[in-house]
Amino acid sequence: MAEKQHMNLVVIGHVDHGKSTLTGRILLETGAIDPHLVEKYKKEAAEKGKGTFYFAWVMDGLKEERERGVTIDVAHKRFFTDKYYFTIIDAPGHRDFVKNMITGTSQADAAIITCSAIEGPQAQTKEHVFLATTLGVKQIIVAINKMDAVKYDKAKYEEAVAGVKKLFSMIGNKAENIPFIPVSAYEGDNVKTLSANTPWYKGPTLIQALDGLSVPKKETDKALRLPVQDVYTITGIGTVPVGRVESGVLLPNQKIVFMPSNVTGVIKSIEMHHESLSKAEPGDNVGFNVGGVAKNQIKRGDVAGPIDNPPTVAKEFTAQIIVLNHPSVMTVGYTPVFHIHTAQVACQLTEIVSAQRAGKKLENLDFIKNGDNAIVKFKPTKPLVIESAKDFGPLGRFAIRDMGQTVAAGVCISVEKA
Repeated sequence: MAEKQHMNLVVIGHVDHGKSTLTGRILLETGAIDPHLVEKYKKEAAEKGKGTFYFAWVMDGLKEERERGVTIDVAHKRFFTDKYYFTIIDAPGHRDFVKNMITGTSQADAAIITCSAIEGPQAQTKEHVFLATTLGVKQIIVAINKMDAVKYDKAKYEEAVAGVKKLFSMIGNKAENIPFIPVSAYEGDNVKTLSANTPWYKGPTLIQALDGLSVPKKETDKALRLPVQDVYTITGIGTVPVGRVESGVLLPNQKIVFMPSNVTGVIKSIEMHHESLSKAEPGDNVGFNVGGVAKNQIKRGDVAGPIDNPPTVAKEFTAQIIVLNHPSVMTVGYTPVFHIHTAQVACQLTEIVSAQRAGKKLENLDFIKNGDNAIVKFKPTKPLVIESAKDFGPLGRFAIRDMGQTVAAGVCISVEKA
């Protein structure tokens, strides 16, 4: 098992388009869950009058979620295909859970976007397509779900495909290499085996499409960047920050600096899943004991890097953003909260450099609104590490949130150092 390459997969899409059911179905078809367990859930769901939700229950372990029939937390499950070992991140679709969606998606190597054949793409489908693309998910599979509910009608499938393709074209993705697979998560059509119900479909099954993905190259040749998620003090060991290596390599005895706290220390040991490591590489979620640093000197949102190539603290930065869901308009002076790597910092809009609306260049740059694609400058209200996305992708991608929702998403183009 261990020799299979690992990939992180996120399943996203509009609420009620069957993400959780599809996730449950994938786990069942790949042998990751016991069929007896599914039968048990099926019986319980029927008793509660939520018969069609039973697959989703496999993922939605939280009691509150079962009662509401809604996914709240990001659940992590693992499964194996012929080729890969996947960790599946079931990302919530509801607006108020978008923040989880952001933290979930930014760690994904690939995404399955679910879209119901009944309604076609919805507002949230659009938001998720934009977020997945902006947050750097390069490989996408589209599952046109609920084919059983439209009696496996090819026309309904084609209508949904056209709708999703239109969303991709808005962000400049031609969707040429994206498989659009007609599935029924509930019945299992085209998940593991090609279905006789869709004789008109000649493409891969969902699981074949997963095996068609490629493992992204680890950026071990770049400088170390490790955003801190949490900091613990462990008796007898000392200060232990936890985080995910985004680039470079973390090694014992290495001297590192945490920015923007500007605190230096030496790596004493590295652990993952309670096992000691001789090094940590991009994608590894690790805890590491660092000498010379007290717990209160560093915090979530700090980024660790080498002393001779420290993480960049921004005085101001230029970014390309897409306005997704703003109730009015964004103007100079607007100060929303940026969610970038593990940091959440308010940043003020200082200049709209250029903007496009519906593909046409805007002459009036007083404001930008939903659907606009713009180059803008922001000034953090307190010290923030941000890198240009071309240098360090994960440290240059962000979501902008305000009033409890994601109003925009973007990538950093350049940074003026503080």
